[in-house]
Amino acid sequence: MAKKGKKRKEIKKKLLHKYRLVILNENTFEEKISFKLSRLNVFVTGSLLIFALIAFTTVLIAFTPLREYIPGYSSTKLKRQATELTYKTDSLVTVLNYTNKYLDNIRMVLNGDIANNQVNRDSLFEQFKLDPSSIDLTPIREDSLLREQVAMEDKYSLFERDIKDVNLVLFPPVGGTITQEYNPQKKHYAVDVVAVTNTPVKAVADGMVIFSEWTADTGYVIILEHKDGLLSVYKHNGSLNKHQGEMVRAGEVIASVGNTGELTTGPHLHFELWNNGGPVNPLDFIDFK
Repeated sequence: MAKKGKKRKEIKKKLLHKYRLVILNENTFEEKISFKLSRLNVFVTGSLLIFALIAFTTVLIAFTPLREYIPGYSSTKLKRQATELTYKTDSLVTVLNYTNKYLDNIRMVLNGDIANNQVNRDSLFEQFKLDPSSIDLTPIREDSLLREQVAMEDKYSLFERDIKDVNLVLFPPVGGTITQEYNPQKKHYAVDVVAVTNTPVKAVADGMVIFSEWTADTGYVIILEHKDGLLSVYKHNGSLNKHQGEMVRAGEVIASVGNTGELTTGPHLHFELWNNGGPVNPLDFIDFK
């Protein structure tokens, strides 16, 4: 016990023993600054400085943008950007799928192909159609009152409200003699109209150019998209006046009659009408005389 007590006293004496730290001028040996230190003071002061440095570094990393430069540290901003990019990627994939389906329909129009020789009128959004048998169509009281109100308004209206009941009349793209009529049994989903070379070809209705290119089989082809899912197709043109993405008005010149493509037999216009993915007879809507 005496040895342990003596040893503790020696350790305490060493820790509390005073030392003098002196800073001298190298040339004159003049004393500039002096400190009285002990081992215990140096240990305590050093520990406090280390803890203060650790606390300052922690605060600097946690509450300043410097944390983003530390490898492995993920910031809230980066997480938000990653989430937004994920949503945008999903949206782009959806749009790409719809675009591919739309392009498949355009290729079908160009090639004149229909599966099983049947008119395919399925929309691109067929998967979203509802089964009528699964829906309760019994009108509610508010619906009945609205129907009565609309019926009374239509009864005394001077204007036609339902334009779908009116026969659709389109602007003739070109005038001439029809050499081959619409015949779905022979996969001829168009009418061939003979006309003089360079005769202007006009748009049958307001719409947008969705295709305007050269094809090996049908030469210069231009396709217009109109409202209500209607497409008009003009093949074997001699030249094209409109480019993809342009808007056109009914009766506006979009091309000229020609004799281009491998499947042509002379100057004429091969004209097709497609409604919601299926061909229709142009003679039902257009007078080519």
